[in-house]
This record gives sequence, C-alpha cells and structure tokens, in this order.
Amino acid sequence: MDPIIKNAPLAPLTTLRIGGAAKQLWTVDSEDECVAAIKQLDQDGEKFFVLGGGSNVVIADDGFDGTALHLAYEGAEHQQRDDDSFAIDASAGDDWALLVDALVEAGLSGVECLAGIPGLVGATPIQNVGAYGQEVATTIEAVRVYNRATEQVEELTPEQCGFGYRTSALKGNKDLVVLGVRFLLERSPLSAPIGYSELAKKLDVELGERAEAEAARSAVLELRGAKGMVLDERDHDTWSAGSFFTNPILTAAEFEQLGQRVREHCGDEAAAPRFDAAGGMVKSSAAWLIEQAGFSRGEQRGQVALSSKHTLALTNRGDASAAELIAFAHEIAARVDELFAVQLRPEPALIGIEW
Repeated sequence: MDPIIKNAPLAPLTTLRIGGAAKQLWTVDSEDECVAAIKQLDQDGEKFFVLGGGSNVVIADDGFDGTALHLAYEGAEHQQRDDDSFAIDASAGDDWALLVDALVEAGLSGVECLAGIPGLVGATPIQNVGAYGQEVATTIEAVRVYNRATEQVEELTPEQCGFGYRTSALKGNKDLVVLGVRFLLERSPLSAPIGYSELAKKLDVELGERAEAEAARSAVLELRGAKGMVLDERDHDTWSAGSFFTNPILTAAEFEQLGQRVREHCGDEAAAPRFDAAGGMVKSSAAWLIEQAGFSRGEQRGQVALSSKHTLALTNRGDASAAELIAFAHEIAARVDELFAVQLRPEPALIGIEW
C-alpha cells in the first residue's frame, strides 16, 4: 500500500465522520518513519497535522490544504522497577483503550478509570486526558517528542509538560510532536483511590477508597456506554468527538458571579455544580450550564444533534457538515455566555476551523 495518498478523504478516519480531504495523507508505520516524514515535510515547507485515532478532532468541510500525518504503528514495552512499580513505554500509535485493558489485565493500577476512551496514546498527554477522577498526568513519567526547532528527539518531564485540566504545554505547540509516552504504574489488584462520586456510588465505595481495578474498569465502561461514549458504529450518539466543551474553570469571583446569574435565571434555590480545581480555582459543569440554558438531549439542528444520552456531545446523525456542527456549538456557547457570563471552550482540535 502506498504510504502517501493524494486528495485523501479524512472523514472516514474520524469518529465524527465529518470533514473534507487532505492534500495528502501520509501513513507512517514506525517512530523512525514518523521522524523522517516530519523532517521531509519541514524541508519541503509543507503544512501538516498529526492524525491519530480521529476521536478528538473536527475537520473543516474544505478539508486541509496540507498533509495529514497518520500514525499506524504501535508497541508497548514493560520494565519492572525495584519498588514493584512498572514503567510502560508506549508508542504514540498505540490504541489507548486497548492499552488500558491490557494493563488492567496485567495487574497494573493507575489508569483503570480511563478505560474506553477512544484514540491513540500520543494524544493523551497533549490533552491531559481524564475521566471519572483520573488524569494521565498522575501516571506519566516522561513524554518522548520530536522537537522541530532543534531537530532532535527529546524526553520531557511532567514539569516540562505543564499539565493542567484538559491541557498541557504540548497543546497548540507545533514544534513538539509526541512519539511516545512512559507511564509509571503500580502493581496492584486495586484501583487508584476513587475520586469521582458517580463511580464511587456504582462501585459501592466511599470517595478516596480503592476498589478492584477490574471492577472499576468495568464500571467505567458501563457508565461511558450509558452516555454514548463507547464507540458503536450502529449508535449515532457515538458519532461524536466526545465531550465537545470542557468544563469551565473559574476564579472564586467568577464563580460567585455565576451563582448570582443562576439564581436570577433558574430560581433562588438553584446552584451551579462546584468542584475544587488547582490553584484555588473552581470547576463547574458545562453540561449543567448547557441544560440550564435551555438545550435538551437529542435537540437537533439539521443533521447535527446533542447526544440523546448527555448534552456535552455534538453528534452526526448521518450526513452532517462541519459547518452545521460548529454553528450549533456557537449557538450553545453564545446562549450560555449570554445567561451566565461563562465562555465555553471546545475540547476537540479544530482543523481548518476558526472558533
């Protein structure tokens, strides 16, 4: 098979099944090929973006006037440490959900609550992927990158990665391309402490307690499945980019202002969800704000609809366009901003699309 395809449709390579073609699609089968391809593209002055599992991306209807660099390689190595922890050196092209399954089955703890998340390993540090009280940042020991500025392969420490809520110093940094990630996990049949109330309730444990890691993984998959967040070609609720908006992170003053607006628009007894975030900030719920702004599960605009299972996912009901999806997303964000003075931000990467 030719590794380079001209005028390549990208929609079939994304979970949204939306978007136009790339000028060319270059599929690489190893880390060395990936580095060589980037060097060649830079030498040629060719624009490119890295396309992994296609689960967290929205591609413009006009496509991409450059190269989509598609990762098609995998391979994770395990190394036991003296303290009975294990270092897992995973390739950027490894399937994340399959890797989590394999690690839990191997008796390793620390990522079990991140089961069922579609996409590849290389995307996880960029977004600091998280769900059900876990984030990859808590288990990452190093991220291997190709630095286009120095033309060298380098290892970044967690501090250099600058992890935050659904973000990192890698996000939006076009000089750094993730090649692999080294995770440090504990050998244990028990999960990491459960940090999400919905999951704790399902597992019948208190917050902060541990459960069987396999039970935690299974419970997460059930919860995700009920929200249409486990890929199923037959279920259009899974034809999405996952949660379209990140939960807003607010200062204490901004959250107080939000509370006032919520009481004005929703009644004196109403209160926005509140969760402590790093640096004295406060995290609230994008889904709650969307619902209070008057949007309902399953609400549709053309061929785009909010998931019938939860309001954070914008879904393709069959033949949607990127323009339709972004227009509905803007409508939602504008209404939330108008009522509550909170600006919702998109979580997926937008290729050829201005927000």
